[in-house]
Amino acid sequence: MNPPSVILASASPRRVELLRSLVSDFQVIPSDAAEVHDAALGVRPLCELNARIKAEPVALRNPGHLVLGADTLVWLEGRPLGKPADPAEARAMLESLSGKAHEVVTGVCLKHVDSGRCEVFSDVTRVVFRALDPGVIDRYLAAVPTLDKAGGYALQQHGDWLVDSVSGSRSNVIGLPVEALRNALGGWGVPLTGSSDAGVGPKH
Repeated sequence: MNPPSVILASASPRRVELLRSLVSDFQVIPSDAAEVHDAALGVRPLCELNARIKAEPVALRNPGHLVLGADTLVWLEGRPLGKPADPAEARAMLESLSGKAHEVVTGVCLKHVDSGRCEVFSDVTRVVFRALDPGVIDRYLAAVPTLDKAGGYALQQHGDWLVDSVSGSRSNVIGLPVEALRNALGGWGVPLTGSSDAGVGPKH
């Protein structure tokens, strides 16, 4: 039996790039599913639930394909930081992260309707921010488009201005836990290519 072809249920250019480091040929079909925002579930269950919610409608429309859904949240002191609604909220998020440790969690769902298989998992990375003065925040907000990024920042875009240390998968912070996903896709028989997570980091 041939391995299933892969569909990424996300339009995120960061996820497209990360998946391309693992799989040479896949389709992109963004999911229009509405996410759940119930922080009481806890961060890993919430991200895993939203990854599944995103994957399922695309998988049902493409039952012979392996559909990948993902959801990333920044989790600070028991509360989620999603994508900021406007520049003022992005600034407030960076101010709240300043000088503190937080977790970045990405939930992943791999669903294949024809076989009845569904695999859901998540990865956690601990990120410690430097103490940020207002000038650094101004500079960052001017240099990086933050409104489409959980927590209002991107590790791969001038992350060194903000971040003191990263413990765990760097690619997980960007949008997909590459090493964990490599292992999972291998279990589905998907042909893999490219480099490992160790080579994924800030590019600017």
